[in-house]
Amino acid sequence: MQKRDHSSSIHRRNLADHAARWTIQGIAFVSFAVILLIFVFVFKEAARVFDQEASTTSSEFLQSETYGEDPADTTSAQLPSTQAAAELSAQETAGAEGRVTFRSLLSTEWQPVSAHPRYGLLPLFVGSLKVTLVAVVFAAPLSILAALYSAVFAPRRLKETIKPAIELLAGFPSVVIGFFALMSLASLVQQVLGYPYRLNAFVGGLGLSLAVIPIVYTVAEDALASVPSYMTEASLALGATPWQTALYVVLPAATPGVFAALLLGFGRAFGETMIVLMATGNAALLSADPFEPVRTMSATIGAEMAEVVFGDTHYSVLFLLGALLFVITFSLNAVAEFYVRDRLMRRFGGRG
Repeated sequence: MQKRDHSSSIHRRNLADHAARWTIQGIAFVSFAVILLIFVFVFKEAARVFDQEASTTSSEFLQSETYGEDPADTTSAQLPSTQAAAELSAQETAGAEGRVTFRSLLSTEWQPVSAHPRYGLLPLFVGSLKVTLVAVVFAAPLSILAALYSAVFAPRRLKETIKPAIELLAGFPSVVIGFFALMSLASLVQQVLGYPYRLNAFVGGLGLSLAVIPIVYTVAEDALASVPSYMTEASLALGATPWQTALYVVLPAATPGVFAALLLGFGRAFGETMIVLMATGNAALLSADPFEPVRTMSATIGAEMAEVVFGDTHYSVLFLLGALLFVITFSLNAVAEFYVRDRLMRRFGGRG
């Protein structure tokens, strides 16, 4: 009787284990499928940029509208041949201007709403890069030094307070950080540095660094804490000071993990929308000056997607921006997760 009860309990436990495994596998498959479908949808819409027929759909639609002219009115049919030829030439020019090529996408002007639309992506890419570099330059030293202190020097009780407090910053909504940068940080920095533009790439980068610090800190602290204790003990036994051990032993040993943290922070900053939308000035200027207004790729999508005509050239170009952002951030995250951190685990796991 006891054997039967024992076997039935084992059977129920196995069923529960199988059900839990199938549920987890199903959720993982659904998540992967959703990401794949988003990927396909974005790139499908972005590919329409180079479809010449789809690019001129909106102009053909406008040309076919009559706006209530009387069909019996024959005055429009009796236009002089020269005027008809001029109108036909204007229609052909409008159709040609609606087409997008690689050359036009690499131009230096972003003016999607004008008589002659221009869809140059270069100032948007440079603007995103400027803001991201400013954010990483400020966030990387602070977060890495804070992670080094937490992993090597901080007492256990203090570490249990510092780490959650810094990671709590990651829960702040982006719009709150952007509002802080817009209302307070921009005025303060302008008074200190005295540049002419209140909102620019520098202010946007400072605000963006507040969102990057928790990510870099968390990953870097985990990498520094995973350095084996025998390395620090050997350094101290040879007469090195604690700071020398931290800077010349612990930090170099955790370099792959720290580099992965920087890549993740770079990807987080490059794809941010609300902070840069509120604090950079939103002017598509191509310049290396960090104190001039910029317009980023993500901010362009957030500001213009709700107002474009569905299926228009502008609509497809915005999806192309989204596809570029997806490729850049996905590549950085993949390199950080599957290559750099794998090297870290192999170094400290004895696998080569």
